[in-house]
Amino acid sequence: MIFMLSFMPYTSIGETPKEKADEIDQKVADLLSKMSLKDKVGEMTQLALDMISVGEPHNTKEPHQLDPAKLKKVFRDLRVGSIMNVSGHAYTREHWRDIMTNIQEIAMKEKGIPVLYGIDAIHGTNYTVDATLFPQQITLAASWNPSLAFSLGSITAYETRASCIPWTFSPVFDLGRDVRWSRLWETFGEDVFLVKKMGVSMVKGYQGDDLNNPYHVAACMKHFLGYSTPWTGKDRTPAYIPERQLKEYFVPTFQAAIDAGAATIMISSGEMNGIPVHANPKILKDLLRDEMGFEGLAVSDWEDILLLVSRHRVAKDHKEAIKMAVNAGIDMSMVPMNTEFPVLLKELVEEGEVPMERIDEAVSRILKLKFQLGLFENPFYNADKYPDFGSEKHATASFNTALECLTLLKNNDNILPLSKTGKVLVTGPTANSINALNGGWTGTWQGRNEQYNTKGKQTILEAIQAKLGKEQVTFVEGASELEAVNIQEAVEAAKKAEVAIVCLGEMPYTEKPGDRDDLYIPDAQRALVEAIVETGTPIVLVLAEGRPRLVSKFEEKVAGVLLAYLPGNEGGRAIAEVLFGDYNPNGKLPYTYPRFPHSILTYDHKGTDQIKTDFSYNAFNPQWEFGHGLSYTTFEYSDLNLSSKQLDAKGNLNVSVVVKNTGKMDGKEVVQLYITDKVATVTPSVKRLRGFEKVDLKAGESKTVEFSIRASNLAFVGIDNQWVTEEGEFEVNVGGLKGEFEY
Repeated sequence: MIFMLSFMPYTSIGETPKEKADEIDQKVADLLSKMSLKDKVGEMTQLALDMISVGEPHNTKEPHQLDPAKLKKVFRDLRVGSIMNVSGHAYTREHWRDIMTNIQEIAMKEKGIPVLYGIDAIHGTNYTVDATLFPQQITLAASWNPSLAFSLGSITAYETRASCIPWTFSPVFDLGRDVRWSRLWETFGEDVFLVKKMGVSMVKGYQGDDLNNPYHVAACMKHFLGYSTPWTGKDRTPAYIPERQLKEYFVPTFQAAIDAGAATIMISSGEMNGIPVHANPKILKDLLRDEMGFEGLAVSDWEDILLLVSRHRVAKDHKEAIKMAVNAGIDMSMVPMNTEFPVLLKELVEEGEVPMERIDEAVSRILKLKFQLGLFENPFYNADKYPDFGSEKHATASFNTALECLTLLKNNDNILPLSKTGKVLVTGPTANSINALNGGWTGTWQGRNEQYNTKGKQTILEAIQAKLGKEQVTFVEGASELEAVNIQEAVEAAKKAEVAIVCLGEMPYTEKPGDRDDLYIPDAQRALVEAIVETGTPIVLVLAEGRPRLVSKFEEKVAGVLLAYLPGNEGGRAIAEVLFGDYNPNGKLPYTYPRFPHSILTYDHKGTDQIKTDFSYNAFNPQWEFGHGLSYTTFEYSDLNLSSKQLDAKGNLNVSVVVKNTGKMDGKEVVQLYITDKVATVTPSVKRLRGFEKVDLKAGESKTVEFSIRASNLAFVGIDNQWVTEEGEFEVNVGGLKGEFEY
C-alpha cells in the first residue's frame, strides 16, 4: 500500500501549540488507520546506510553510492521507516544531498511515508566534511556555561539540517561518575545539577521552539538508564545500581530532559542489576512512561535487541528477543545490519505474541515525530538556506567555546602565562595531532583517520608556532601514546629551551575499543616527562584526553598543568591563547581527577569516606577536586548573606555573595554554591552542588551573585526509596564562606 497523502504544513499562522499538536495527532491517527501490519513493522525498523549501499555491510564500495536494488527491497518489500549514520566515513554536503534525495524519493514512491534519518552528530555535524567541530561534551561541561551548550546545539542543528538530516543521537545524559569508563568524554561529568543545566541547554539548542524548522533537529537523550556506571568500568559491562541511587542520581538528568521536551530517547546497551534494559518493562514502561511522563520515541542502540540472544542470553533466538524488547517498550529497533526484524515482528503480532496495541503505540510515536519535523512537506530544505555552514562565524563560536573550557590545574610560581620572547620546546604525542584534540566521532567512528580532518586547523604545535614564530619553537615528538620515539633528542632540545611544553594524553577512541586496564599515563609518556625534568628546564603539561589519565607519579615535578580535555578543531589555537596569556583561563573540572587508580570517588562522597584511620590516611585525596580551576587573576569572596535562618516548604531562601577580581587581569569566575545536610536518615554526602553562575569581572571589579534555595534543593531519596526533605540543619558553602540555616 502506498500512502500518497497531501498534508498542509501544520505551522499555520495563529495556531496555538495545542492546536498544532491536536492537528498532528489527527494526521497520525488517519495515516495509521490506512497502514497494513507490514507497513507498521517496517516503520519500527531502522537500518544502517550500509544496507542500501553498493557493497557488503562494513565494506561498502568507494566512492560511496546507493544500490538501486537494495533501495527498492528496503522500502518496497520491508517498508523500512528509518536509516542511520554513514557507511565508514564523513561525506560532503553535496553527497549527503544526493543520498537523501534518492532515499526520500524512493521511500515516497514505494510507501508514501518519508524516512526518518538519524546520525551521531556528537560535537558538531561530525559526519559531514568541513562542518564546524566543537569541543566534546565533557570539555563543554568544563565551561560551566549553559549558554555555550545552547550555542553548540543550535549550530550543530543548523549544519545537520544543512546535511539534509533531521535527527541527532545526542546529547548524553548519563552521569560520568566512573572515570575509568571509555565514554566519560561523551558526558557532562559527575554531578547531577551540572549535567541537567548543560544538557537541557543543549536540547533547547538542538530543537528550538519548533521541530518543523529548517534550522533545528530532534534531540535524542541517551542512554536510558544506568549505562555509565559499569561495575568493571569497561563499556557495556553490567551495572549494579541500588534503587535509591538510581532515583537520586541517574533518573533526574533524564527527567530534566523530558521536562524540556526532548523528542527521543536511546535505550542503554547494558544490563542493570542483572536485567538487560532493552528487555525491562519496569524501566521502559513503569518508570520512563508512567512515572517520568515521556511521550516521545524510544529507539534501541546498535544491534542491542539481537544482543539479548548473543550477549545477555536472556532470549533463545532473535524472534524471542524481538518479542521481549518490543513488549518492554522499544518503539524503533536500530537493527542495523539485519533485515529479519520486520519479518519476525510481523509473525509475532500474527501469532498474538505482541499486541497490535503495542505496535500502534510505537508507530504512532514514529509518525508523530515525522510530522513534527515537517518531513511530509519538506524531507529536506534547499541548500541555499545554509550560507553559514562551516563558516568562519561558526568556527569563531567553536574557538570561543574552547577558550572557556580549558582548565588550569596547576601554576607553581606563576609560570603561566609564558613569555612570548623565549625559546620553547614542544613535545609529546598530542602536540601535533588534530585527532588528539577532537577525539572520537570525528570523520569516522573512532576518529583516528587523518584523511577526514578539516583542512587548515592548527595543532597545539602549529598554533604555538603561529603565535611565536617557528624560529622560537623546537618540536621533538619524544614519545607516541604508548612508545618512546626520540626522548634523548627531546632532552637535548629541552636544555636549550626556556620552557618545555609537554603535551600528553590519549589518541581517539570510542565506546568499547576505548576500554583500558590502567588509568596511569602510559610509561612512555611518563619517561619523556621525567627525562626532561632532569634537565632542569621548567615543564608545563598540556593534557589532551577524554578521561583523567593519572599523573601522580610525576605531577610534583612539573610547574604547570593545563587540562585541554578534547577541545575540538579550534583547540590548538585556544591552548596557545591561554599558554601565552592572550586569554585568562576559567574552566573548572566537571569531574574529580583521581590521584590513584584504586581511589576513585566523586566530590559528593559520603562523610564516612573522610574518616582518617590509625594510619592517618584520608580516603578522599584526589589529585584535583570537582570544580577546581585556576586563573591568571585572583578572586576574593566576601559578605555571604542568607536572607533568613529558616526555610519552609513554601518559601525560598536567598543567598548572596560579593565576588571581587583582586588581580590585574580581567577574568571569569564560576561561583559555586554547595549545601551540606548535617544530619539525615540516609548518610548524607559531604556536600552537593546546588547552584552556579559564571561571572565576568574586570580587574578590580566586584559583583554580587545571588542564588535562591528551595526545599526541593534539600531533598534526597530516603530509606523507603521515595524523595523526602527532612527537617534539620544545613550548611551553605560559597567560595569557602559558610552560612547555616534550618528547615
